[in-house]
Order: sequence, then structure tokens, then C-alpha cells
Amino acid sequence: MSKIVLVRPNYKSHMITPPLGLGYLASCLQTYSMDVLIMDGLLLNLDPDQLVHQILDEAPDAVGITCMTAYYPETIQLAGLLRRNRVRTIIGGMHPTFLPVETLHETGCDFVIAGEGEVALRRLIEADFHHRGIPGIYTVDDIVAEPIQFTKAERIDRLDSIPFPDWKQINPSLYPRAGHVSITKHYPCAPVLTSRGCPCTCTFCAGSRFYDRTIRFRSPEHVVEEIILLVKDFGVREIHFEDDNLTLEREHIESLCRHLIRKNIGISWACPNGIRADTIDKSLVTLMKKSGCYYIAYGIESGDPDQLQRMKKHENLETLKRAIHITVQAGITCQGFFIFGMPGETKETMKKSIRFAKHSKLSRAQFFILDILPGSDLWDTLKGRFDPPWKKDSFREPDWLPEGLTRKDLVTFQAKAFRQFYLFSIKRLFKLIVSVRPGQLATLFHLIRSYRFFH
Repeated sequence: MSKIVLVRPNYKSHMITPPLGLGYLASCLQTYSMDVLIMDGLLLNLDPDQLVHQILDEAPDAVGITCMTAYYPETIQLAGLLRRNRVRTIIGGMHPTFLPVETLHETGCDFVIAGEGEVALRRLIEADFHHRGIPGIYTVDDIVAEPIQFTKAERIDRLDSIPFPDWKQINPSLYPRAGHVSITKHYPCAPVLTSRGCPCTCTFCAGSRFYDRTIRFRSPEHVVEEIILLVKDFGVREIHFEDDNLTLEREHIESLCRHLIRKNIGISWACPNGIRADTIDKSLVTLMKKSGCYYIAYGIESGDPDQLQRMKKHENLETLKRAIHITVQAGITCQGFFIFGMPGETKETMKKSIRFAKHSKLSRAQFFILDILPGSDLWDTLKGRFDPPWKKDSFREPDWLPEGLTRKDLVTFQAKAFRQFYLFSIKRLFKLIVSVRPGQLATLFHLIRSYRFFH
């Protein structure tokens, strides 16, 4: 029986939540009688040497590393140490999907998997690590031998057929009180996906291309069954739906809410990944609130209509204002996400974003500096005009500068935006302070410091 260790590297992040992707990979491999161990370097706070030491103690047949752009340097370091110890290494995730050649060369790994990994990884292990004929798996030999057309791994279209993540190994009660929401209402909280994919065309996002701009849904019954398991076996009291488009299909979200109400599970839930404002109306928000929803985030991105058009958001400011108003009226905490540094950005457009946020009914706001992600339209558009600074502080330092702006401009406006938003309204600041639960203060202080609130 093959023994596989699945790893998330340690990296700089205030958001430490169970790694759903590794949980799904583990449960799928276990279905085929494979011995799988998850090591979450982020949760354990292990440096690369410590992590490798623990991996070597397990004497695995292979190590699978999940890799996002935000921790690509840490992935390179970890893979290098494993290579020196002659450990077979496989890297998958968003970053290697779009940069497979670079990942193979820069990490020295044995294999990269492009796309969703459940089928490809299992087939690779079953084939005793002979990858020929398995879609989505590549080695250095492949790219040296001849030019190839990269294809993604086979995906599982019927999501209900995928077993629940291995929650025993990514037990929500072992993770910090501050989850994706940072200031949660209850604890423990667990991330749950009800769908995979996104058909939208936002220029800054790589997720839609990863899923080929399609979306697949789990049945609401299947989702609620998982939530009941989390509540019963792990004491979970709050769910974070991590979908890219939880409300995109009206029938899906309405049925999910009704199932939660009918089962009377008694959990609170949030959608911290953001939902589209144009999918919301009063009756839906009321139903979401009744089923336990207490927090909704919207990807507003900019307070300037021309910037929204350049981003291909296909939403307007009036739609966003209406959604925020409806959400707050329903008694749901509302957060907005904004991006500084997109093409076309100026000091005036950033001022418009700050004004929009300040004068809105938002309870919380997050102001990011643009990350140009492999796989996004912006990556293709701006290629050759910047050198990807992989070691930069994600969302807090610029990759690239719009014409007429400096690095100092973006950093200064980000700090100014946070200050003006939270200090503009005493009521807003008071609500934030009283919502902080024991165990979340450290995260709050970290956010204040890392986003230069007092810059």
C-alpha cells in the first residue's frame, strides 16, 4: 500500500484555515486504500527544515505539495530540501497549473499536476509513478523532449461523488478562532464548498480560468449532510462557504437555505469569499438570514465606474449600493473588497473608492493592493512589463505600477483607506470592536499592523 504525505508549506498569513484541497485529496486517495497523511505546515508553524524532518520520519512513497502564488517561494524551498533527501515530490494547485514549466525548473520537483488533482494523483500512484497517458501530469523530461500543449487533469463532474474532506486530519477545532472572516461569530468554524468554478470574466482573477469558466454544483442535500457531520463529530458552530459564486444559481442557494432551515441545525454561516451583488434581492437575503447567514462580503473592487468596466466586472455602482442596503436592512454584517493598482488607476480613482466605502452602509472593508496572478487576464496583458516579485508581501506591495503612480502612492492610499473607513464613523468602529471575540485580538492587531493602519 502506497504511503503519501500531503503538505501545505508554512508562509506569512493571518488566515489559518483547514486546507480543503488537501482534505479532498486525502479522502479520495483513501477510497482506493492508500495511506495518506496531511501535514499543515501553516497550522503547525514549522520551518522548512522542521517540516522535512517530520516528513522523513514517515518514509513516504511520495509527497504532494499544494502551491498558491502567495507561497511559491516557500514551495521552492520545501521542494528543494525534499529533493536533496531523494523524496519523490509532486506539486499541484493554481500556480503550477498556469506555470508548469517554471514550477518544474524552479522547484526541481518530479511532477506537476495541472488542474484539479483528485483523479490525476490517484492514477499516478496506481501506475507506480509512471505518468505517461495521464492527462495533466508533467515532468521536466516532457518539456525538454519536445514542445507540448499543456492540458489539465481529468476532473470529476459529479461533485456529489467526491467523498467529504478528511475532516479528522483537518479538524476545525484545531485551527485558530479567526478563520477566513477574521472576526468570527462562533467557534469552531469550518470552510465548506458547495460548488467549483466561476463563469465570470474579472481580469484580475485566475480562478475562472482554472475551472475553464464553468461551474459545477453539489446538491444541497449533500452539502447539508456534510454540515451535520461537522456539527455532530467536530462541534462546528459556524460554516464559511468558500464558493466563488455561492448565489450565482438562484435555485441552488434557495434550496440550500431551505434545507438548513428544515434540518434546524442551528449554525451560523458566512460567505467570506464574496458574492456578486447582481444576484441578490430582498427575498433571497431574507431567506439567507433565516437560515443562519450573518455575514456577506461583496467584491466591489472600485468606486470608479470606468475602473469597474476595465475590470470586466459587469456590475455598476448602483447595483452594489442596492445590494449593500438590502443586506444591512436584513441584519447581516456586510463587508466590501476593494483593489488598488489596477490598470487605469489614479489618485482620483482611489479617492473615489475611499469615498464610496466611507459613505456606504458597509460594516467592514478590505483594501488590497493588486496581485497580478498567473492565469488571470492581467497576467497575459501585462506580461513583459513587470518581473513577478514572488517574495513580496501579497496584497500589501505592488507587482506593477499604473502610469503616474508610485509604490509609495499605493501603499499610502491603502493605509489611508483603512483609517478613513473605520475612523469616519464611530458607530462602525464600535461595531467592529464589540464583534471581536476572545482569541481574535491577536489577529486584529496583526491586520492593523500589516495593513499599515497607522502608516
